[in-house]
Amino acid sequence: MKAIRVLSPNIIKIEEDPTPRVEKDDEVLIKVKAAGICGSDVSIYRGTSPVATYPRVIGHEFAGEVVETGAAVARVKVGDHVSVNPVCNCGVCKVCLIGRGNVCANLKVLGVHTDGGFREYVTVPEKNVFPVSPDMPWQLASCIEPYTVAAQVVSRGGVAAGDTVLICGSGQIALTILQVCHILGAKCIMTDIIEDRLVRAKEFGAAHVLNSKNEDTVAFVKSLTDGLGCDVAIDAACVGVSLKEAALSVRPAGTVVTMGFHDSQAQITEFTITSRELDIRGTRLNNNKFPQVIQWFEEGKLDPTRIITHHFKFTDIEAALDQLKNDPENTMKIILDF
Repeated sequence: MKAIRVLSPNIIKIEEDPTPRVEKDDEVLIKVKAAGICGSDVSIYRGTSPVATYPRVIGHEFAGEVVETGAAVARVKVGDHVSVNPVCNCGVCKVCLIGRGNVCANLKVLGVHTDGGFREYVTVPEKNVFPVSPDMPWQLASCIEPYTVAAQVVSRGGVAAGDTVLICGSGQIALTILQVCHILGAKCIMTDIIEDRLVRAKEFGAAHVLNSKNEDTVAFVKSLTDGLGCDVAIDAACVGVSLKEAALSVRPAGTVVTMGFHDSQAQITEFTITSRELDIRGTRLNNNKFPQVIQWFEEGKLDPTRIITHHFKFTDIEAALDQLKNDPENTMKIILDF
């Protein structure tokens, strides 16, 4: 079978690997049908990921068909269409036992710490496999994982109906967060420094948009909330200053959620947090969000086709990466067809 492997930063090849076999009773063999390219795949390719190891078969947003199952597998069968959760946790550490397996002490993520889904066949534990309707197109099924990330962000923020939510950034992941917020009945304010992104955010349903390069984010948010501030602020831009803006824009007793993986310091004072008793929360991957997101997909409450802008055959991976590099503002989700 063919596999897309990053050998080292900026060196990617399609290699021939042996087709994997089911070796454990709880394993499922999947024929990959479609996969999405994520920003973390790009960071592994470019050598900027703080957690990846090499060489690595990348890819953690993928869907496919079950072609073989282990003896103990009961939840799926051969022929089922499935989406795959890339979060592999141990289930026995203290973190897992308190229900936070997405930040397991022994966490491994497909496509990051272990080989992922950019290959024609892959074996994964049954617990990581979730059936989807056979009527769901493969390209949509491969988009389930990024929406579980959005669902996790919104869950960490405690977003509820009637909330006003500030989303710093209007890129692809911010738009998925916006869509999940809408399902829950929240109103969103979105910022960016690129006008085309703000236009797109309005098209996706943002109540208000702001170019944070030209205007004061904090003053804008407070002008829309009677001087109080938003209920939840989500930093999806992750550029340092955006976390500060989020913290200053949220109301007293509000919640700030950050998605960033940079190791640079953000200029937030203790007074900013303590004087208003803010909750500052990180968010990573997803924690048991696949069933809910799949339900939203199948009920038509989420429309992932709106973020898909390009398709490539998986063997054209270098052309797909060039598309992201050369035209980032017109490129959101790229789907690789297997």
